[in-house]
Amino acid sequence: MVSYYQAWIKYNIPEMTFSTVSILPVPPSVSSPPVCGSPVVSSRIGGGADAKYGEWPWQVAVVYDGVYRCGGSLISEQWVLSGAQCFNMEADTRRYMIFMGAHQFSGSNDHMKFSFVERIITHYRYESVTSKGDIALVKLSNPVTYTDYIRPICLPSSSVTFPSGTECWVTGWGDVAYGVSLPNPKTLQEVKVHLIDYKECEQMYNTGSSVVYTIEKEMICAGYKEGGKASCQGDSGGPVVCKVNGAWIQAGIVSFAQGCALPNRPGVNTLVPAYQSWIKTYIPEQQFVTVSISGAAGSARAPWKNVLFCILFLSRVLN
Repeated sequence: MVSYYQAWIKYNIPEMTFSTVSILPVPPSVSSPPVCGSPVVSSRIGGGADAKYGEWPWQVAVVYDGVYRCGGSLISEQWVLSGAQCFNMEADTRRYMIFMGAHQFSGSNDHMKFSFVERIITHYRYESVTSKGDIALVKLSNPVTYTDYIRPICLPSSSVTFPSGTECWVTGWGDVAYGVSLPNPKTLQEVKVHLIDYKECEQMYNTGSSVVYTIEKEMICAGYKEGGKASCQGDSGGPVVCKVNGAWIQAGIVSFAQGCALPNRPGVNTLVPAYQSWIKTYIPEQQFVTVSISGAAGSARAPWKNVLFCILFLSRVLN
């Protein structure tokens, strides 16, 4: 111990100075913030109807005057991504609430939290008739604390393209069939779908239709040509997510469909990458990931320089 020999050192080196310092205990290690698009509960393989609790931790519910209205996705501690159709901009913002970590609306939700809404931003080009610009940002009154059941989804940058056939999932509390509400306990539903390019989707919608449909390039469809699986009424505003290199990325926002999972009538969704600049306008700190998706049916790869994209996502926000 050096201090024990201070007198001896001063005797031999009179000019030597000594300082008195306080030694503080080492603080306990702090765990890393959760990674976007990485649920703690593993996703199942196949296509079950009821989701497991915590399987889709970014899923939120938009509630208006105590009644479920739409889905949405948590993209950061204080922001939610949803559809413009879900909000009445003339209504008092305080009448909206966002529920996070919810699983059953008529059952047990041990890990659920809710927040009031501070601000709602809908896209300036939103048209209710065509569903163009069907995207909205919701700012929570207070930042939420992440848990194993409440985590953000990764957002793709504007350079990311999703080829037709990419395997993705749609989640929500919407109808289970046209005009058939989700029965109690109203458990969060999940369905596996394939993405469909907007041009191909437009051809499908105009097959056997007396009405001419226009599917915008800022949209992407999800479902199957033969029907059977797709989003339904009540799923609007919710996420369409795809697993890329081990992390989940939100490709779309559920917007509309003709009927429910009918042949040649897949769900039509707002294409998230098309709105990166708009989102950054209101959330400059929002992180976006750049990945390369090739082939179909979920064949995806990510360059090594982007492997850590989600790991860095929250560290920049929290620091």
